[in-house]
Amino acid sequence: MKRAFLIDTDTASDDAVALIMALRSPQIDVLAITTVAGNVDVHQATRNALYTAQLCDSKVPVFAGAEQPLKRAHVNASWFHGRDGLSDRGYPPPRRAPEKKSAVDAIVDTIESYPGLVMVTLGPLTNVALALQKKPVIAAKVSRCVVMGGAPCCEGNVTPAAEYNIWCDPEAARMVFRSGLPIELVGWHLCRGEAVLNSSEIEGVLSFGTPVAKFAIECNSRAQQAFLEQSGEHGISLPDPVAMAIALDPSIVTSQSEHFVDVETQSELTRGTTVVDRLNVAHDERNRDVWASALVAGHKAKVFWTIDNGRWKQALYSALR
Repeated sequence: MKRAFLIDTDTASDDAVALIMALRSPQIDVLAITTVAGNVDVHQATRNALYTAQLCDSKVPVFAGAEQPLKRAHVNASWFHGRDGLSDRGYPPPRRAPEKKSAVDAIVDTIESYPGLVMVTLGPLTNVALALQKKPVIAAKVSRCVVMGGAPCCEGNVTPAAEYNIWCDPEAARMVFRSGLPIELVGWHLCRGEAVLNSSEIEGVLSFGTPVAKFAIECNSRAQQAFLEQSGEHGISLPDPVAMAIALDPSIVTSQSEHFVDVETQSELTRGTTVVDRLNVAHDERNRDVWASALVAGHKAKVFWTIDNGRWKQALYSALR
């Protein structure tokens, strides 16, 4: 029996590749894609999701969601992904429109109709937080919630302290981490170093000669340049596809541990930092007051530290052939 997936995304270049991996997997059934403002505005994210589904010959329903974070102005990531999120290559509009239902209602209804589904989040957590506000009991009906986000115990990619998805809407992220959803945190560090597609691997993907392989490389051309400017690393970094690979096959993870995680919402210096209680000291007397709300909620997240980079890339290649 195929596993049921629900994907929430701010569809830009790496999100699109993650969607291809899910939509072309013979092992899962993507019940719905919901879109949120993040890398691009929600209307562009919706258009990009529909276009990617079309490339995969998929009729998966796509639902447009939140146009801005819970309490903040929306700040996009066009500097990294291009104005349209897909490196501004002029892709045509999709042939179909999004569904009429809102993303928040779609999340609630899909989880209630398919208890035990896997939820994968590839963007800011605004839609998920709003769905939990509307119906908190859905948290207990999700079997896994794989979150691409955060920079646990390492540098960020939008500020020195924070990863973009969490930074964009830290209030939503904090709410989700405290909700009881079975969080599996795929931090930005997992798409760096040996996880990056190098020049020979990029050529290898192009040699597949498939429309999805060509699209996967082309739509990430701006992101490849931006990643070099940002990190000094050559190649294409693909955080959302890494998260999707783990969602499809958790055994790709080679080290993990469970911890309380909280998100900074007050400081501008460290806004959106994912603070991981890696040494399990949140209960100590000197920390207890600061961590009180997270401790009362009582929900730890699985935090992934390392993956098998060869296997993650093989999962990508099998989707693009």
